[in-house]
Amino acid sequence: MEKFDFETVPDRTKTDSVKWNIKKDQLPMWIADMDFKTAPAIIDAMKEKIELGAFGYEWPGDDYFDSVSYWLKSQHNVQADKKWMIFTTGVVPAISSIVRHVSNIGDNVLVQEPVYNIFYNSIENNGRHVLSNDLEFDGSNYHINWDDLEEKLANPLTTLMIFCNPHNPIGKVWSKQEVEKIANLCHEYNVVLLSDEIHGDLVRQGFDYTPSFSVTDDENKKIISLISPSKTFNVAALHAATAIIPNETLRNIVNRDLNSDEVAEPNLLAIPATIAAYKQGESWLAALKQQLRENFEYVADFIKQNISDIKVVSGNATYLMWLDVEAFCDNSDQLQKFLVDKTGLILSSGSVYRGNGNQFLRMNLACPLDLVKDGMKRLQKGIKLYRKTI
Repeated sequence: MEKFDFETVPDRTKTDSVKWNIKKDQLPMWIADMDFKTAPAIIDAMKEKIELGAFGYEWPGDDYFDSVSYWLKSQHNVQADKKWMIFTTGVVPAISSIVRHVSNIGDNVLVQEPVYNIFYNSIENNGRHVLSNDLEFDGSNYHINWDDLEEKLANPLTTLMIFCNPHNPIGKVWSKQEVEKIANLCHEYNVVLLSDEIHGDLVRQGFDYTPSFSVTDDENKKIISLISPSKTFNVAALHAATAIIPNETLRNIVNRDLNSDEVAEPNLLAIPATIAAYKQGESWLAALKQQLRENFEYVADFIKQNISDIKVVSGNATYLMWLDVEAFCDNSDQLQKFLVDKTGLILSSGSVYRGNGNQFLRMNLACPLDLVKDGMKRLQKGIKLYRKTI
């Protein structure tokens, strides 16, 4: 395997970084971007583009969409027709646009809590209602309540379901059978299935994720898959994603509305960087996943040995670890703030994801192992201090 640098942390403290806008001695392990340099092929493609010195209007062509098709086939063994694809400036902008135009004010948009908190912004800021098919937690794993899901899809006001595939924050990789069942239920009740697949390339072990668009050959089914290199290659500020929509009528609606909302045009680096990622990034991604496996293994063992009243609940995808603190805390907001104040460790409070998130913290492990070890020492210290207060 080609050697890549997963030990050096780029200094982003004075670069407008959201993550690294911190006080002295703080350690940010919350927002979902990585503390690794991206794949060298992507950097080279960006440099080559910048060296042109002229940056007029651009539009993605066959080379862009060919690279998306190539990636989906080589990484996930699914075929995606180029005519199904639309460029967009990001998964979240696309979600907000689709909520505005595929559903109506006052409609229900179905989610599965606890889930990525920005979904709520896209729904509620646009005058729709969040309707949750809460994931059932058995103490170690999450499961779908299928009867509840069907009942809520059957609600006449439910017109759209936002599906997190794989799931953030719990890291669950849904089986092909589960994705198929969700797609079929949405079709039965005439609900558009909008699948956020931004973490799809980050399955660390076990069976692969199933793109929602790929579970049926029936183009009458209204399915939208949203993919992006942003999480995979640490290029969130690139603002590049692809909507994949086999249904022609729905695709035309989404295409028109992404353009009317002005979230369908690439910036100067979006096209070459995405092509480089998808055509040359495979070996870098393999090395990244190996590093993530080492990080997750280290943290799981450390917690078991030193903070045994925390339970690791994470699934097999993403670089985000879902930590159950119910044994000593039912207010993750309070605990999160306590850890920042006493140790400088910045995690995400699980409460922002709703559902049963008030008993969880989310930790980002996409950083060199030295930082992971620092984070664990801070977490151990913070939990010890916190337990003395209760």
